[in-house]
Amino acid sequence: MSVRVNPNIQAMITNSVLQANERSFTKSSDKMTSGYKITSARDNPAGYALSAKMHSKLSNLEKANQNASNGINVVQTAEGALAEVQNMVQRMKELSVQAANGTNTTEDRDAIQMEVGQLLKEINRISGDTHYNTQGLLSGEQDLKGYAVNSKYVTVETYSPKLPTDKDYVLEFNADGTLNIDQTRAASDGFRTGSFDITEYLTEDNTTMNRITYTNRNGSQLVLDCEKNAIAAGTKSITLEINGIGGMKIQSGALEGQEINLAIPELSLKNMHLDSIDMRTEEGAKDAMAKLDYALSYVSDIRSKLGAWQNRLEETITSLAENQENLTAAYSNIKDVDMAEEMVEYTRLQVLTQAGVSMLTQANEAPQQALQLLQ
Repeated sequence: MSVRVNPNIQAMITNSVLQANERSFTKSSDKMTSGYKITSARDNPAGYALSAKMHSKLSNLEKANQNASNGINVVQTAEGALAEVQNMVQRMKELSVQAANGTNTTEDRDAIQMEVGQLLKEINRISGDTHYNTQGLLSGEQDLKGYAVNSKYVTVETYSPKLPTDKDYVLEFNADGTLNIDQTRAASDGFRTGSFDITEYLTEDNTTMNRITYTNRNGSQLVLDCEKNAIAAGTKSITLEINGIGGMKIQSGALEGQEINLAIPELSLKNMHLDSIDMRTEEGAKDAMAKLDYALSYVSDIRSKLGAWQNRLEETITSLAENQENLTAAYSNIKDVDMAEEMVEYTRLQVLTQAGVSMLTQANEAPQQALQLLQ
């Protein structure tokens, strides 16, 4: 047996193995302490990159879920206000039926009209004061925007989100200011199919207006107000700009374009045809009955849209929750440590480290055998 003092090869080999075991023991300890299989990019570069992407998407989905919940709050706020408006319109309808009865005196109808006036003022107040996070909900701020390019006498009141925006919309009018439906269909592909409903009414200043409601084949609508006499004296061919811009966009997903557009029509007396009702005469009361029927239908349509949006947002939340659940399971499978499995590895490395320390002690004692030769 050869005895060498320098170098101590046995100690060097033992020390190298001991350091490797200590590094592995430290990593295992980190995993046990943090609960993560991947504590840094060096543990698993590919797995680390994938888990980082998943973690980012999980955070985004959580925010999208919150957005959808906020959207439901918006819808419920608007719908609650509309419920009160509908009650008031129904009350006015009852008053119109009462005022149309011939047994009423002038004083009776004056009293009815006084109550109607207060209800109309309250509808105006609700329309202007219904807000969510300082944003008006019923005053037209959340409606889709549209306008007449070459005339100030045609107003785009509202239109459905499903109305195609990639088509031309041109109105052709007759000499008396009424709409020429045949020429309108021929002049624009947007009006090529579908139906027109036209009603005439007077404003408070006795301006004759035509309310044009166009219904497309897909059920979407476009509502216009046209000043009949002014059109008769001016431009007969009027181009509309329908671009789909407006409304409150709810970011309901983690990617661009994953959104739900809440386009809430303006709640105004003009849109409901209630800006010129007068029940102080029997004829006025009968005329008000038809206008109030339209107003009830108008409010009901808006509430139906809000209900449909709320159902969609609730389904969106359910879908996002399921997506989060599945993605979290995948993320955990990549990122999280199996504590039972890691405990076995931790114990093995602990034993090897302790054994390595003991063997290094013995290896360092081997050169002392050379001292016995000097005695």
